[in-house]
Amino acid sequence: MSGTEMKYINEAFESNWIAPLGPNVDAFEMEMASCVGVKGAVAVSTGTAAIHLALSLLDVQKGDTVFCSSLTFVASANPILYQGAEPVFIDSEPDTWNISPVALEKAFREAASASKIPKAVIIVNLYGQPAKMDELVSICKKYKVPIIEDAAESLGSKYKGKASGTFGDFGIFSFNGNKIITTSGGGMLVSNNTEALEKARFLATQARDPAPHYQHSVLGYNYRMSNILAGIGRSQLEVLDERVNKRRAIFETYQEELAHIPGISFMPELEGTFSNRWLTTFTINRSNTNLPPIELLHALDSENIEARHVWKPLHMQPLFSNYKYYPHAKNESVSEELFKTGICLPSGSAMTLEDQMRVISCIKKILVSG
Repeated sequence: MSGTEMKYINEAFESNWIAPLGPNVDAFEMEMASCVGVKGAVAVSTGTAAIHLALSLLDVQKGDTVFCSSLTFVASANPILYQGAEPVFIDSEPDTWNISPVALEKAFREAASASKIPKAVIIVNLYGQPAKMDELVSICKKYKVPIIEDAAESLGSKYKGKASGTFGDFGIFSFNGNKIITTSGGGMLVSNNTEALEKARFLATQARDPAPHYQHSVLGYNYRMSNILAGIGRSQLEVLDERVNKRRAIFETYQEELAHIPGISFMPELEGTFSNRWLTTFTINRSNTNLPPIELLHALDSENIEARHVWKPLHMQPLFSNYKYYPHAKNESVSEELFKTGICLPSGSAMTLEDQMRVISCIKKILVSG
C-alpha cells in the first residue's frame, strides 16, 4: 500500500458513498485518463470485465472471430468465448515476446481469402513490455479491424513516448492484487471514444434504461467498481512512478548479477520502448546449463522462493486446443519455446534488496555451482 489509502476510504465512509458509484469512482476515472493521455475511462470490477465490455462495444457476436495473442493469461481470451465468438491465436516474436506482426499478417491474409475478417484484435503487452505497435497498428488499419490493447500488466510502460494501453480503439488495465498498482480487484477501460465509454458505463450497470422504474432493453452486466476500491486506486496511482522505478531497479539488479551466466537471457526491451518491468523474466538455454527450468523452480521452491513458468500459451491450453493458431514461422513457435525455457522471478514492489540477493544467491548456487 502507498500509505494514503485510508484518506480516500474514510472519505467514502464519511460521505456514505459505498456503492459502485461516487466521487472516488469519478475522480479515479479522470485521473487514469489523464495519467495515460486519453479522453475518458470507465472503472470496472476487473480487467477481464473491461475486455468483455470492449468486445461488446465492438459488437462481437456468435460466429465472429477475434485474433488474440497466445502467450498471455487466460483472461485475455475468455471474454471472446463469453460473446460466443471464436478466438484465433497469434504467436509471439523474439524481440518483445509479444504478438508477431509476421504471424498476424499471415492470419489476416488467410482470413481475407476466406472472407472471414475478424471483428477485433486483442494485443497483449506481456509482463509490461509493449508490443511492436507501429507494425501491428498498420496491419490492423490495412484490414480496417479495431484493436483492443490488453495493458493489464503494462501500466506505466511507454512505446515511443506514448503510454501503453492507448494505441487501440480501446485499452484495458488491471488492478488485481499482483499488478503494479492495485485496488485489490478492479480494472479500467480507456478510450478516446467518449460516446462508446458512456455506453460501457450503461452496460456495466446492468444496462438499466433511463426510466422511473427498473427497465432493461438489452443485456447488461454488474461490472462497476465500488467507491471504496476506487479510493484505494486513487492513492495507488499517486505512487505509480515510484512503483515503476522500483520494478525496473529490481530487474536491473537481477540482470547485473545473473546475465553473465551462460544460457541466461533476460526478456528484452525493444528500442524506443520503456517497460515497467512488472515481472522480471529470463530464459534458460539447456545446451549451456544442462538444467531444465522445472528443476530450477523446484530448487527455488525448496528454499521457500516462489518462481514460475512464463504463461502457458493459450493455444496449448485444453480449453482452446481446438482453435486455430498461427506460429511466427513455419517451423518456429516462439511462444512454445518461451514456455519451455522461461522463468518469472519474484519481483514485487515491496521486495527488499536482502530478499532479492537471497534469490540471486540461490540461482547462482544452482546454475554456477551445480
